[in-house]
Amino acid sequence: MQARARTNVARTIFLIATEESGDRLGANLMKVLRQRLGGAVRFEGVGGQSMAREGLASLFPIERLSIIGLAAVVKQLPMILRLIRETAAAVTEASPEILVIIDSPDFTHRVARRTRSRDPSIPIIDYVSPSVWAWRPGRARAMRAYIDHVLALLPFEPEEYRRLGGPPCSYVGHPLTEQISMLRPDVEEQKRRNEQPPVLLVLPGSRRSEIRHHMAVFGQAVARLQEQGVAFELVLPTMPHLQEAVVDAVKTWPVQPQVVIGEQEKRAKFRIAHAALAKSGTVTLELALAGVPMVTAYRTGAVEAWVLRRAIKVNSVILANLVIGENVIPEFLQEDCTPEKLAAALRDVLGDSESRRRQLEAFARIDQIMSTGNQPPSTRAADIVLATMWQARRPS
Repeated sequence: MQARARTNVARTIFLIATEESGDRLGANLMKVLRQRLGGAVRFEGVGGQSMAREGLASLFPIERLSIIGLAAVVKQLPMILRLIRETAAAVTEASPEILVIIDSPDFTHRVARRTRSRDPSIPIIDYVSPSVWAWRPGRARAMRAYIDHVLALLPFEPEEYRRLGGPPCSYVGHPLTEQISMLRPDVEEQKRRNEQPPVLLVLPGSRRSEIRHHMAVFGQAVARLQEQGVAFELVLPTMPHLQEAVVDAVKTWPVQPQVVIGEQEKRAKFRIAHAALAKSGTVTLELALAGVPMVTAYRTGAVEAWVLRRAIKVNSVILANLVIGENVIPEFLQEDCTPEKLAAALRDVLGDSESRRRQLEAFARIDQIMSTGNQPPSTRAADIVLATMWQARRPS
């Protein structure tokens, strides 16, 4: 395809983010790119409310892709495939200086492959690496055909791409590192963190399926703690869209938690928490940065568990363990996720145990491990986007 001639008009950058977390990353990236390029940039693509506030008119509402469950995905597959085709067509029609895809690889990578086949002259950046280090490692090498550079959120990912023969990959930093001040206690909050009874957080997940799989066993685990005479103040942070499901589920708990709603309230409780029982995921990294020792767990359906057991290639599924580089955080998966095992592990992290001390010592290293110097992640990401764009600049 013949690239259209370039003049000194505003340069077009095409971005695609289809989930809320990616939308926030995209918005922060847009802010820095605008600072770098001034008025000489225009944004096109797909995004949510945060990117809209930065001036992006999304091709379609990203809520159209908020599909939960295999049956629902199958039912909506014709719509999903049509949006992939339409988005790829919009990219090639815009003929941008660069395409930045953000997370959501099931959608964004399909758009990227179509774009590369239609117009190989458009450079493509992948912001947020797929978990090639955990499962389907062959994806890394396959990405070389349609991705020019990967922007990694986790410090160990560039080495994994080198090992797996993938495209160039640079660590730009995790957005949580910009929120450390909101996660760590001041003097008064630290005092409460050390007081009795200790604050115990329960974090069952941010999806309805996770609430369904974890609420009952988590409730039984804290009930056993209470039966064993362990004192604690129980707090369950959740988000507004899950409030009704969570409040309904805790009605049967022998120990009633304080349910707090929203991100701000959650962070306030992190700052005074002594320990946590958490579902595996990004929240484990959040807790580690906050300096809160934890017990982690994960349950899912039998079919998904069967698939994951055969696909996962890492020694731990806990993100904080992977970043730290050792398995300091106990994890209880599937049939090991029982009230008895969770309660026993929680007794350890609530007390002055070797398990608790080991976690705190590891958490003290996490700032250095995740450091990006004095540059925030969005700035490092923007610099690589612009360098890739200038290097691949098509002739005027």
